[in-house]
Amino acid sequence: MDAALASLLALLVAIGLSITTRINVGVVAIALAWIIASWAGLGAEAVLRGFPVSLFLMLTGVTLLFACADSNGTLEGLAGRAVRLARGNATVLPLLFFVIACLVASIGPGSISTVALIVPLAMAVGARAGVPHLLTALMVANGANAGNLSPVSSVGVIANTKMAEAGLGGHEGKVWFANLVAHLLVALVAWVWFVHRRRHREDHTHGEPEGPRLFSHPEDQRPSSHPEGQRPEGSGPASPVPPFTRVQVVTLLVILAWIVGVLIFKLHLGLSAFAAVALLVGLRAADETQAMKRVPWRILVMVSGVSVLIALLEATGGMDLFTTLLARLATPDSVNGVIALVTGTISVWSSTSGVVLPAFLPTVPGLVEKLGGGDPFAVALSINVGSSLVDVSPLSTLGALCVAAVPDGQEAGRLFRLLLIWGLSMAVIGAVMCQVLAGPLARF
Repeated sequence: MDAALASLLALLVAIGLSITTRINVGVVAIALAWIIASWAGLGAEAVLRGFPVSLFLMLTGVTLLFACADSNGTLEGLAGRAVRLARGNATVLPLLFFVIACLVASIGPGSISTVALIVPLAMAVGARAGVPHLLTALMVANGANAGNLSPVSSVGVIANTKMAEAGLGGHEGKVWFANLVAHLLVALVAWVWFVHRRRHREDHTHGEPEGPRLFSHPEDQRPSSHPEGQRPEGSGPASPVPPFTRVQVVTLLVILAWIVGVLIFKLHLGLSAFAAVALLVGLRAADETQAMKRVPWRILVMVSGVSVLIALLEATGGMDLFTTLLARLATPDSVNGVIALVTGTISVWSSTSGVVLPAFLPTVPGLVEKLGGGDPFAVALSINVGSSLVDVSPLSTLGALCVAAVPDGQEAGRLFRLLLIWGLSMAVIGAVMCQVLAGPLARF
């Protein structure tokens, strides 16, 4: 067995383990890279050269900055104010959940932190207004994923960095827009379907819908345990939100200045984020110890480890074998849909940011070359979108967070099953969407 085949088998083993076990695939990937490099006589230096120093610094800086904002309550305050705008209107709340999650994810925290922050509040507020748990989960998760590939988001950093390494850089706005459009479309379909379904049910059981109770479940009509017109303090959909503290105002201003610096003055994303963190700590607006605990180190190790193994694949010729294997599954005309289906299916059980994007985006130029046609940028967009749309599956972190936010065990089990069906269906729907839309979006 030559080094190229051995490195490719190592990647397939790593992907398989990411699907079937809870082990951090980054640790496995680094170990396999070292074993194969030693066996092939390349030495440890070949492994060390593959470590993504720039990507690691960017991800650490960005996640640490928003960990500061999370630890001092700034992000929670923003989310609470946004939810309060809907004043409990059940027809508006799901759309607002999407917009809030999209905006929060876009400015930096990424989808996992955003869903963890917003979905407990959204589930509680939505339940009181009669919004089904499934619709709340879909709107929050899809909203967070819609903003997940912004230029300053941690996952956007991964996607854009890997695309740049593959010679497809400079399209950060299009990457963000294509992903946002895809998630907006499926979220709107879900919202319209629920509106139609509930109206039809209410027209046949209760007569005309009654204002904000449009989405109400039949069980929501049970008598309240509280006196009429009264709720426990702070339990209403539009409960008062405490004013921002001095620390939170300082945090907002620093993050705003950082975003302006990155987008307008082209400051380095990661290094400027470290500077912002240092400023917050220096002004005593953030607790460094608490912020460090909230950094997703598991994801950082996963992304870095898979990147190390991918670098070894390129050094040994394994990447060429990988693209040859992928090329056998598609034609120049079908490649967008096929690659979206493949990455979407893997992403149902595996990590999108930690495994799928680092493993598949580097294959794009070689894949298109072997197919003898196709738009490399459209293929990259298909990988981004196809792997992201399925992330509402409860087997992924986003879906699991949504299920965990439902206190009733029976309802949580029902939501698990519905989200699993939805997530699996998104692999196929995402493939169709990418086959139809990726090309036009790439040329837009």
